[in-house]
Amino acid sequence: MPEFGTSGLRGLAVELTDELVASYAAAFASLHAHNGTLYVGQDRRESSVRISNAVAQGAAYAGLVVRDCGVLPTPALADAAMKAGTISIMVTGSHIPADRNGLKFYTSTGEFTKADEAPLVAAVADGNWGVGEPAITSDPDARASFVRRYVQGLPVGALNGMKIGVWLHSSAAYQVLPEILKGLGADVVPLGASSDFVPVDTEALGDDAQEMLSAWVETHELDALVSTDGDADRPLLIDEHGRQVPGDILGAITSRWLRAEKVVTTVSANSMVEEMGVFENVERTRIGSPYVIAAMESLGQGKVAGYEPNGGFLLGWDVKDAEISLRHLMTRDSMLPLVATLASAAEQGSISDLLRQLPSRRTSANRLQNVPRDVSLSVVERILKGDMSMLPNGLGSANNIDTTDGVRVSFDSGKVVHIRPSGNAPELRCYVEADSQKDADEVLQQTLVGLRNLI
Repeated sequence: MPEFGTSGLRGLAVELTDELVASYAAAFASLHAHNGTLYVGQDRRESSVRISNAVAQGAAYAGLVVRDCGVLPTPALADAAMKAGTISIMVTGSHIPADRNGLKFYTSTGEFTKADEAPLVAAVADGNWGVGEPAITSDPDARASFVRRYVQGLPVGALNGMKIGVWLHSSAAYQVLPEILKGLGADVVPLGASSDFVPVDTEALGDDAQEMLSAWVETHELDALVSTDGDADRPLLIDEHGRQVPGDILGAITSRWLRAEKVVTTVSANSMVEEMGVFENVERTRIGSPYVIAAMESLGQGKVAGYEPNGGFLLGWDVKDAEISLRHLMTRDSMLPLVATLASAAEQGSISDLLRQLPSRRTSANRLQNVPRDVSLSVVERILKGDMSMLPNGLGSANNIDTTDGVRVSFDSGKVVHIRPSGNAPELRCYVEADSQKDADEVLQQTLVGLRNLI
């Protein structure tokens, strides 16, 4: 059955029946303040059209008018609804396989929190929900408004002179991302559009995908190549040499570019954010945007930014200076870290030039798929009991073990290995940090082999 993970309700598409989806939509509307309207958007999965219609039927039962925003990035939907002062539901399974799907809920003030989940589940179970005949109004401006947010809110010509490839695949940003880049002055090369849904996990690209992207960079002589996951709340950036820039590095660059004073990120993120020495405070949380948001809110007013290792960026204040004017957006966004990093690179000459100025801490991440959660938890438990036989030799002695989310082991060699069960899929995720990208990549591959042999 569908369950809540780190970000929304997820499950097999066939289990997200029209009745169940309509019940969730109606119950959600009954629990949260709105203006009589529910905004709904969707990703490009085949099942998303049906599920979106079921959301509309549930909203109608609750007496709400539905504004159908069609296919668009999750942050674009959330931004449009929050500006209107009402609630929204995004139909998406994000990066998980095409046979699955999900619902992401947004209140009129921001993301649905962990504290909101139990009341909603209880309301669905206890209520006698039905379906109504929805009054639906199409709202194409939600997508266009999101493009204007960046084209008009960032420095004019910020990407002038840059040739940027866009891997379109089946991303919900297949229209938005090229429009933003062109609007900021880039020469855009569209690549790899797909009518079939492609489950792109920006933290765990397969070898075939990495080779394809690297080849495109070389063939088209690109300064960068960018993309997103399925619902476009996670960024993907490839540099001019065909190498991926991890999301936690994008987050640190973006925070600095915006002149944030305080930063919240997860326990698994690259420690360069502390070593940069430009932020008053850096807070660490469990993985998942609800945890990041809670920590951001606890820091109070001010220039507070948040991000996850997947690169999804949360803007906690209204940025208003001579060149940048951006309204706060307290949900995971892929556009801002992409354009901020590209703009920073344009100022320095290239992405590689930009990276050379950062502290020499590099990360690498991937996951083992089809690993039941209980198996993943047993691996974590073995490490906590001192059995690190699945980890590669040469790491040195463990000098710190962090159990904030899974188990994160720091070694006296300077290397870090973090292992945790995924919060929304049967996967075992692994993150590695080291002083060079080569070391991080090598330790990651060796660790994945050890974990695979163990499992």
